Amino acid sequence: MSSFIRHRRLRSNDSIRRMVREHQVQVDDLIYPLFVVEGENVKNEIPSMPGVYHFSLDRLNEEIDEVVELGIPSIIVFGVPAEKDECGSQADHDHGIVQKAIRQIKENHPSLYVIADTCLCQFTSHGHCGIVENGEILNDPSLERLASTAIAQAQAGADMIAPSNMMDGFVYAIRQGLDEAGFEHIPILSYAVKYASAFYGPFRDAAHSTPQFGDRRSYQMDPANAREAIREAASDVAEGADLLMVKPGLAYLDVIYRVRERFDLPIVAYHVSGEYSMVKAAALNDWVDEEKVVMETMIGFKRAGADLILTYYAKEIAKWLQGGK
Repeated sequence: MSSFIRHRRLRSNDSIRRMVREHQVQVDDLIYPLFVVEGENVKNEIPSMPGVYHFSLDRLNEEIDEVVELGIPSIIVFGVPAEKDECGSQADHDHGIVQKAIRQIKENHPSLYVIADTCLCQFTSHGHCGIVENGEILNDPSLERLASTAIAQAQAGADMIAPSNMMDGFVYAIRQGLDEAGFEHIPILSYAVKYASAFYGPFRDAAHSTPQFGDRRSYQMDPANAREAIREAASDVAEGADLLMVKPGLAYLDVIYRVRERFDLPIVAYHVSGEYSMVKAAALNDWVDEEKVVMETMIGFKRAGADLILTYYAKEIAKWLQGGK
């Protein structure tokens, strides 16, 4: 018998490596984010997110058609309204940009699974995720607006509600609102563990949601905390969440792992804008092999315990999985 263990026996060629591979990324794991704006004939690349665009409704179908053709099962819709006000009145308006986009998408592709991001930051003039009074983000009045927004999104045809605001009790308020409105069947993907992260910069450029005063540290989590993530997730589970998200994903793989170990609900990793843009910028400069780096990152999410991955790379990943470029 050898005096040492020969681990390389199971690495000797591609066939055995594939046979013993522990984790895989599939197209069914992917959720693709979309930014929809008011106006006509708009397909504008977001400067800080190369390859990601703002779409007006009349240009949206071309993007959705490609998503469906690639076999990506789900999208999440972010809306950027033409007009904003203090209370974010366009968020729950019947003809708000998100509601109009959802109706159009479902009309053309009824089997595409449409998730609605439920927050106020894109719709408020101050850029915060709740109602503001005298410079303070008010928790409970914000819950009423968030619940009414979720109901409007469900009425428009959203298959799932994804509240991202981090107000205390937001899952309970939205679950109660949906149930009372007859949408008991609509699941909630809770942004249960959302950190006050520096990795959101490009998204705020895309969603035009940079806070006009202060920051979001009074309601989003401190990046230094991990045990707090379990408390946040546990409260959302108790309030009726059906899936749990950790955001950002790459810098918080340990948190994904902790949440996965503690809860048996599906876990979603959000590969956020800053994480996307760093790789994209490096790839455009030929500093890294984009496909290999992205796929290694996706495997990292899966290895940490994520069931689903929300990523701006979804279309490219789908093409790579099909063997294309």
